[in-house]
Amino acid sequence: MPDPVVVSVALCTFRGEHYLAVQLDSILAQTRLPQELVVFDDDSPDGTWALLESFAPRIRAAGIRLVMHRNAANVGYIVNFERALRATAGEIVFLCDQDDLWHPTKVERFAAEFERRPDLLMLHSDARLVDDQGASMDCGLFEAFEVTREELDAVHAGDMFEVLLRRNIVTGATMAVRRSVFAGEFIVPEGWIHDEWLAMIATSMGRVDCLEVATIDYRQHGNNQIGARRRGFVERLTGGGMSRFEFMTRTLLRTQTLLELAEAGQLELDAPAMQLLRDRLTHARFRATPPRHIHARLAAILREYATGRYSRFSNGPRSAMSDLLLLRK
Repeated sequence: MPDPVVVSVALCTFRGEHYLAVQLDSILAQTRLPQELVVFDDDSPDGTWALLESFAPRIRAAGIRLVMHRNAANVGYIVNFERALRATAGEIVFLCDQDDLWHPTKVERFAAEFERRPDLLMLHSDARLVDDQGASMDCGLFEAFEVTREELDAVHAGDMFEVLLRRNIVTGATMAVRRSVFAGEFIVPEGWIHDEWLAMIATSMGRVDCLEVATIDYRQHGNNQIGARRRGFVERLTGGGMSRFEFMTRTLLRTQTLLELAEAGQLELDAPAMQLLRDRLTHARFRATPPRHIHARLAAILREYATGRYSRFSNGPRSAMSDLLLLRK
């Protein structure tokens, strides 16, 4: 029987007084408690810190090592998560948002997978979407993201890298990672969000997987500050108000960053993965800088489509048509 893994939770807070108590209660109600809870508050001006202090005796009485830190000034949610992760001590670290609710067996289910599979570096799951009052929205996170059967099968088969090159399907609030993923100096590159970057690092290093079950209630509300992660959710569904130029340029810059880091040895990619990344960059560059004249653009799109890259890295005919018409998708 494998040795039990030591579990830490990295919880970041900012203006969390309305929902934080529910989340803390759900952590304390786990069928398998974490050994450590690390809380980094990003200089909340409301009652968040006082609420954390009121929970501290209960957390410690449950046998959980509690680390609480309050930033002297607001640093933003990405840097706050970087710092919280570095402050943890466990082998397996769960990322935790302040306004969700963990299902009782979340830690137990995740820890069992990590113990059973020593090569597993990251695990994430589906989530149940709830409104600001905690009522079900009758929709799961994977459903809202339109995660396909093909994508899930690819993840289970160990082909997550290609899935992530096309789009991110990982949400930090449902994620746990092995410590080796962020060992050393963990800094999120510009243009990336911490959970996306953790997923990319883990995928480049080894095996990642997902559970096709909801392990949290993922709260949707307009006043959410754990920051752009929820804005990221809305953006994925609506486009987030980004212009086509902004979106394509952002995709191009992110892909360029990936290749630069891989070539510098900061991402551990084999030769086929490097070629895949270069193909992704070629496609991103094409979509970001299409010919201006529609006839030249049509001819170029047909050539690009013939390579298979529209289907592999975008949405196939829909993306090709949007490029012809210079639309957002």
